[in-house]
Amino acid sequence: MKPAEEYILNQHEPFKSILLHLQMLIEHTFPETHLEYKWKLPCYYIGKRPICYLNQSKNYVDVGFWHSAHLTKYTEHMVSENRKVVKSMRYKALAEIDDQLFINILKEVEKHKNKSFLK
Repeated sequence: MKPAEEYILNQHEPFKSILLHLQMLIEHTFPETHLEYKWKLPCYYIGKRPICYLNQSKNYVDVGFWHSAHLTKYTEHMVSENRKVVKSMRYKALAEIDDQLFINILKEVEKHKNKSFLK
C-alpha cells in the first residue's frame, strides 16, 4: 500500500470517512490526478503541479489549496488562519461536505494550477 493511502486508511472515524469521500470527489472530478505522499501528507497532483493536500488535524480534516491566492470565487467558504499562501476547507463531519461546492472549488483551483503560488 502506498503511504498516502495508508495515511487515509489509518485515520479514526469520522476522519477516515471524510478523507475517503474527499478522495472520491477529487478523483471523480479529475481522473488524471495522482496521489502522492509529500510533507507526510496525501497530496493530489495534475501532472507535476499540486492541486491540494489532505490533512487530519486536531478535530477536523483540512483540504489545503496552494493556488488559493488566485481565487476570487468561494473564498468566503475557506479558512486562511494566518497562512500567507494556503487557504483550506475544513470538515468535522461527513455531512458538512457540500459535494457541488467542493467540486466547484476544485475546478477553480485547477484553472490556476500553472500559476505561481503567490500573486
